[in-house]
Amino acid sequence: MRGSWVPKIASVVLALTLSVPVPAAARPPDRADETPVAAADWTPPLSTRGRWIVDANGDRFKLRSGNWHGASGTWNGSGSADDDANHHAGENAHRIPLGLDRAPMSEIVASFREIGINSVRLPFSNEMIHDTRPVTADAVTANPRLEGRTPLEVYDAAVRALTDAGLAVILNNHTNTTRWCCGVDGNERWNASRSVETWENDWLFMARRYRDNPRVVGADLYNEVRRSLWDDPNWGLGDRHDWFAASQRAGDRILTEADPDLLIIVEGINWTGLPVDGLPHGRPTLEPVRDLSHTLVDSGKLVYSAHFYGYTGPRHTGATGIGETSDPRYQDLTPAELADVLDRQAFYVADDADRHYTAPVWISEFGVGGREETGAAPRAWFENFVDELIRADADFAYWPLVGWHENRRGNGWALLHWDAAGRRMAVHDGDDWRSDAWRRLVESPARTGHVPPVTEWAMLSPDHGDFVASRGMRALPDRDPGARKAACPDGLRLAGLSHTGNRGLCTDVRAGALDGPGGGHEVVKDERHVVPGRDWASGYTKLQCADGSFLTGYSVRGAAVSA
Repeated sequence: MRGSWVPKIASVVLALTLSVPVPAAARPPDRADETPVAAADWTPPLSTRGRWIVDANGDRFKLRSGNWHGASGTWNGSGSADDDANHHAGENAHRIPLGLDRAPMSEIVASFREIGINSVRLPFSNEMIHDTRPVTADAVTANPRLEGRTPLEVYDAAVRALTDAGLAVILNNHTNTTRWCCGVDGNERWNASRSVETWENDWLFMARRYRDNPRVVGADLYNEVRRSLWDDPNWGLGDRHDWFAASQRAGDRILTEADPDLLIIVEGINWTGLPVDGLPHGRPTLEPVRDLSHTLVDSGKLVYSAHFYGYTGPRHTGATGIGETSDPRYQDLTPAELADVLDRQAFYVADDADRHYTAPVWISEFGVGGREETGAAPRAWFENFVDELIRADADFAYWPLVGWHENRRGNGWALLHWDAAGRRMAVHDGDDWRSDAWRRLVESPARTGHVPPVTEWAMLSPDHGDFVASRGMRALPDRDPGARKAACPDGLRLAGLSHTGNRGLCTDVRAGALDGPGGGHEVVKDERHVVPGRDWASGYTKLQCADGSFLTGYSVRGAAVSA
C-alpha cells in the first residue's frame, strides 16, 4: 500500500533417507446486473516453471494485475471511522472493497477488464474476517443487495464477481487490523497485532473458503513486513520476527491443510533499521533470497513479490520531514541506476536461471499520481519504471485500481475513479498523462504460449529445526528423534550439502521426477550398504545408498552435517 514508514523514535552420527525409484463515463441505472465480458481463456490452477507462471496447460499466464483495496481498511487510525475525513485521501471504503457506494460491482469489474488487466490482488485484514458488524446502506448505495452483510460476505461477492468475469484473484493479507497501511501502526508484521497461531488459522480459513473457486489462484501472505517501533523483522534468524520462517511455515500449511492449488506469494522485507542518517537502515526487499530461499512442500507454487514507488528509495522511507534521510529516492536515480537497483533488489530472482532461488517475481504494488501530478521526477520515474517492467517481462499489479473523484479532481492515483453520482473517470479518458505508459505496459510484447518443464533446484535449511519438504516423509514417524531433519520435495533428490550450516540442495536434474507410485523410504544409520572391501572413507562411518536408490534427506545433530 502506498505510504511511508515513519518511526516513533568430530564424531558425526548420520541418518540418510533413501528412496527407491520406480519405472463510458456515466452509468445507466440498468447496468447493475450486467455480466462483464469474460477474460481471455486460461485454465486454472496456476503453477510455476522456473521464472514463469503457467496455467494448467503449461501456458504462460502473465499477471497483469491491479489492487482493489478497501477491505483491509482506509481509516487513518485517529478520529471517528465514520467520518470520511479520517480516511486516506478522504476515501471511505467502509471496511469493504472501495467504490461499492458509487458504482455497481459489475461495472467496476467490467472496467478492470477494459483497462487490460487479467488478475486482481484483493487485500483483506485479519480483523475483516471476524468483523460481524453489518455493512450499512450508505456503504453500498450502488449495490443495495449487499446491505446488511458482513465485510467478509461482501468480500465473497467481490471474489465471485471477479472470477465470474474470468479474472484471477490473489488473496492478500494486507493488515492485521482494518486500517490504512503502512507506518508504525500495529500492522508492521504478520504477528504485530495477532498471534502467529491466529494469523495461520486465518489463512487456512480463507484458503478453504475459496478452494472450490479455481480462479482464486494465490495467497499473498502479508504486506510490507517492516520495522515496528522497537524491533526489525529478519530473514532466517529463527525468532518470532523471522519472516522467512513464518512465511515458509504458513505456505506449507496452506498447501497441505487447505488448498494445494494456490500459488504461495512471499513479499520481501520492506524496511529495517531507523531512518536516521548515520544509522543502519534500508529496504532489503528480495536481496536476502540470494542466500536463503523457500522450498515449499509442493514444487512449482512459490512466487516472490516486491513493491516500488518513486517517492521511496533503497534506503529512503518515502517520508518528508520526520523519518526522512538524505538517501536518494527511486525517482532521483538515473534510468541506468534504477535498472541496476531493480535487478539487485528483485528482478535477479527471476532472471538468474537454474538457481535455488529462481522463481517468478511479481511487482505487486507500484503507482504514481495522475492528472494532478505535475512533478517532472515522479513522471519520469513512472515512465522509466514501466520501461523496466517491460524489459524484465515482469508480472505486475498497479496500486490502486479504484478511487474517488469530484469534478475530475481528487487523490488521483487510481486508474479508475467514480464520483458521488456514479460518473466514471478512467485512465484512457484523454486527460491522464499516464495513459500512454499504461497502454504500453499492458500491451507490451511478452513471452506467451507453452513453457516447457525446467530443471528444479531447491534449498533445504534446517538451521533452527526440521525442514521436511516431502509430503511422503511428513506422513511417516520421526525417523531420527532428537535430530534436525531435512528432506527434499517428493520427486527430487539431494544433490549437495554445505560443509557448515547444514544447508542442502535438491534437484531433479538427473532424470526428471524420480519418485513414483510404490516408491518407499529407508532410514540408514549404519554401514549396511557398504560393500565389503570397498572402503571409500577409511576411518569414518559411512552411510551409503542401496543399489538403485537415491538420497532425499538427511539429519543433523549439533552443528555437524550428518548426511
